[in-house]
Amino acid sequence: MFRISVVETRGHRRLVLEGKLISPWTAEVERTWRVAQEELQGRKLIIDLTNVTLISSDGENTLLGMMRDGARFSSGDVLTKHVLRRLARRCGGKD
Repeated sequence: MFRISVVETRGHRRLVLEGKLISPWTAEVERTWRVAQEELQGRKLIIDLTNVTLISSDGENTLLGMMRDGARFSSGDVLTKHVLRRLARRCGGKD
């Protein structure tokens, strides 16, 4: 099971991902990410991975593509943070 929620505040729009980030959900994450980038009106867009329980290689590729497009991530899990750091190195960006 996988769920995507959008949380709106004055300062940011947060995409909250929950569950297993695997195919076919990766395509839905990409679509939601593209739509969420519209009409930010100066707000930040944050991808919240705190409740993601598994990231497949397809999920990693999805996150890498989003990272290359400037996505910012939030995560509390040590393993997820490690995955994000590894992807950032592949991307040539910062942690």
